[in-house]
Amino acid sequence: MSRIRIKNFGPIQDGCLDNDGWIEISKTTIFIGNQGSGKSTVAKLISTFTWIEKALVRGDYDKKWFERKNRLKNQFLNYHRLENYPTQSNGLWGNTEIEYKGGAYHIKYEKDTLCINEVSKNNYSLPQIMYVPAERNFIAYVKSPKELKLSSDSLKEFLTEFDNSKREMKGLMQLPINNVNIEYDKLNDILNIKGEKYKVKLTDASSGFQSLVPLYLVSDYLSKSVQKQSENREKMSTEEETRFKKGVKDIWSNDSLTNEQKRLAISVLSSKFNKTSFINIVEEPEQNLFPTSQWQLLKSLLELNNINSNNKLIMTTHSPYIINYLSIAIQADYVKKKIKSNNVLMEKLNAIVPIESTANSNSVSVYQLNEKTGVIKKLNSYDGIPSDKNFLNESLAESNNLFDSLLEIEQEL
Repeated sequence: MSRIRIKNFGPIQDGCLDNDGWIEISKTTIFIGNQGSGKSTVAKLISTFTWIEKALVRGDYDKKWFERKNRLKNQFLNYHRLENYPTQSNGLWGNTEIEYKGGAYHIKYEKDTLCINEVSKNNYSLPQIMYVPAERNFIAYVKSPKELKLSSDSLKEFLTEFDNSKREMKGLMQLPINNVNIEYDKLNDILNIKGEKYKVKLTDASSGFQSLVPLYLVSDYLSKSVQKQSENREKMSTEEETRFKKGVKDIWSNDSLTNEQKRLAISVLSSKFNKTSFINIVEEPEQNLFPTSQWQLLKSLLELNNINSNNKLIMTTHSPYIINYLSIAIQADYVKKKIKSNNVLMEKLNAIVPIESTANSNSVSVYQLNEKTGVIKKLNSYDGIPSDKNFLNESLAESNNLFDSLLEIEQEL
C-alpha cells in the first residue's frame, strides 16, 4: 500500500496526527473537511508523487533529473497549480516536508530538493492516473475543449480523455442515474441525454448531468481500457523497453518542441507500455446531485474500482451522504462474505447493493481535515464502518441544535 506524509504545505501544517504522520492510500480513500482545509491539496499531491514514481519506473526521466534543486516546484507542482502553496503557507520553502512511499520508490522532498531511493518493484503496478477536477461542469458548454487556452495542465488532460471517451462510445450508454442513456453524435460533436420519452442535448440538461457525464464517461473509459490492456497485452520485452526509453530521451532533447508538445509525444509513445491499474482521483463526486443520485454514482465508481485489484479510488467530498452510503457498501461486503454460497440471500443482497459495488472495510480509509489547525486525522471505524462522529454529520447535528434553540425561544413567548 502506498502512503504519503505532508507537513507545512498550503493549508496543511502539522500533517496527519495518526500513524506517525502517514496517510495510507487505500484502495478507497476519502478526504472530508471544510472548504480550504486541504482536501484537494492532499489529493493533488498524491496524484503528483504517484506520477513521479510512474515516470521513474517507465524511464521518462532518470533519478538525477528529478533530484535537481527546485525541480518539483518549478516543473511538477504547477501541473495542479500548487507551485505557490509552500510560500503561501509559511513563507519558507525549507519548512515544507513531503514524503511518499510507493511500490517502487521512496521519494522525499525537503529543503527544495527531492531525494529518491528505489525499493523492490515486485509488487508495483504501472498505473493510469486520472485527476477529475471540480471544474468539470463547464465542459458541457465547450464545443472544442482542446482549443481552450487553459492554465491548468491537469484540466487539459481531463479534457483530452473526455474527448477520447466520446470517440470510443458505440450506440447508447446507460448512465447510473435517472434510468437514462447518453449517446454521442460524432458528426456534430454533440452528447445527447435520452430518456424514455425525451432527448435533450447535454448543454441543455440539468447541472447534475453536466457534472456527472464527464466524470462517468472518463472513469468508465479509462478503467475498462486499463483492464483490457492488463488482460490482452503482454509487457514490453527488454529490447522494447530500451527502445522506449531511447524514444523518451530523444523527445526531451528535441528543442523544437514545447513542453506541452513533449508531454503529448511521450503520452503517444507510452501508450504501448502496459498499464495494470487505474488510479481515479475525483473531486466532489456529489456535485449538483440529489442524494439518491450520489448513491447511484458511488456504486458505479466502486464497481469500476473493483474491476482490478490494483485499482484505487480517491475522493474529496463535502457530502455526508457519500460517507453514509460508503458505510452501506462496507456492510454489504461483510454480509456478502457471510452469505457465501446461499444464492437466494445473495440475490436479495444484490438487489440492495450490487455485489460488484461492495467495499472491503480493510481497504477503505477516511480522513478528515481541519482548516483551523491544519491537521489531518484518520476517521475512527467500528467493525470496519466509518464513525458517524465526523465533521459532516456534526454539521447536520448542529442544524438540529439550532432549530431546537429556536423552538425554545418560541416557547418563551
